[in-house]
Amino acid sequence: MTRRKGFTLIELLVVIAIIAVLVGLLVPAVQKVRETANRAKCSNNLKQIGLALHNHLATLGYFPACAEMPRDQVSQPWSAHARLLPYLEQENLAKLIDWSTARNDFRTRPDVAKMRVATWMCPSETKDRERVTANITYYPNNYSFAEGTWFVYDPVSGQFGDGAFAPNFRCKPSDISDGTSNTLGASENKAYQPNVWDSLLPAKLSAPVPSNPADLSSLIGSGTYDENGHTEWVEGDVHETGITTTFTPNSKVLVTVNGQLRDIDLTSMRDGESITLPTYAAVTARSYHSGGVVNALMMDGAVRTVGQGITLAAWRAAGTRAGGETLGLD
Repeated sequence: MTRRKGFTLIELLVVIAIIAVLVGLLVPAVQKVRETANRAKCSNNLKQIGLALHNHLATLGYFPACAEMPRDQVSQPWSAHARLLPYLEQENLAKLIDWSTARNDFRTRPDVAKMRVATWMCPSETKDRERVTANITYYPNNYSFAEGTWFVYDPVSGQFGDGAFAPNFRCKPSDISDGTSNTLGASENKAYQPNVWDSLLPAKLSAPVPSNPADLSSLIGSGTYDENGHTEWVEGDVHETGITTTFTPNSKVLVTVNGQLRDIDLTSMRDGESITLPTYAAVTARSYHSGGVVNALMMDGAVRTVGQGITLAAWRAAGTRAGGETLGLD
């Protein structure tokens, strides 16, 4: 009688158990390698943005304003991202914008608004997809310019915030007395970020900077809640292409909206949407990177990794161009 060779049930179960253990060890390692690669790619995107900013400076003598708009009429201003297109090997896309006629309304070029620009997207972003509306399709971005601590812009006086970027502000290195290596230029954000906009509060200048997220509860006002923050790279509004240093990166800004606790950004008035009300914004830098870190671009072109341990004082100091602080992000 010939006996057939093969595994016994116990041997098969042992083999399966060994394979399961190996897979359990391998998957986290693969995920760690993937995240390391994503962070490196993300850092490289910011380096490319830094080079584009300095090429813009070398060509025109100033860094781009985050938006350029008239003070006596409402507008839908193009973003600094749009102005950097020629310096990011996106000349063909840039040529679609006729700045003489479309200067203050990105909606005139829906074909541009829907384009995915790879440099604007972090590979760790989980919602890398179009945002389709009834009238126009947009594409998100993951890198936004630093527009100061809290106050952004006043259309009546023309005053703007303390960051390197602001509406109608063509910043030059001489405007950055804190030093370009100590001043934040841009950082990461999450696409489709929940936010409240046009809260109409604060309604006056010199409003105090919120000390913690709970301070925003009284400023929700009659604002509109949606989950579409940072989904329009073409638009110069702070909640689409800007961040502020009101709170440290990846802070949970938990506020009750419509009876539910939400992790939000807040904008008192969208830039360009009023000729009387100022814009204040708590738009937090966020990312999907492990460890709660974000990549940040300094105005000298250097890219830093900012961890959760950074103090609010250091983060706000980095966010000002001329506050007299030189703490840096190290």
